[in-house]
Amino acid sequence: QVQLVESGGGLVQTGGSLRLSCAASGIIFSINAMGWYRQAPGKQRELVATITSGGRTNYVDSVQGRFTISRDNAKNTVYLQMNSLKPEDTAVYYCQSRLEIQLYDYVYWGQGTQVTVSS
Repeated sequence: QVQLVESGGGLVQTGGSLRLSCAASGIIFSINAMGWYRQAPGKQRELVATITSGGRTNYVDSVQGRFTISRDNAKNTVYLQMNSLKPEDTAVYYCQSRLEIQLYDYVYWGQGTQVTVSS
């Protein structure tokens, strides 16, 4: 049974920082690409950042230079360090794992963690 469990969300003031964690079980973590997505009220879920099994990272333009995604394969955990937070970063943040095998995508999601940035 695959489980992705996010933690680290909360309420922070503009300019503050948070670090989200996502602990994975039930998958071979080291070979999965991992990602963070977010969904604000009334908006579609959007990609925030991804990291490949080899450590290559990608960010949406709006968080470039402020957020850092990283992974610790020994702990089966992916992190999202969020600095210089803005009210528009307020959303539920979701962790995703993705593994492509023979053209089939195995994708799993966590339950989400709320991040609220007050102005």
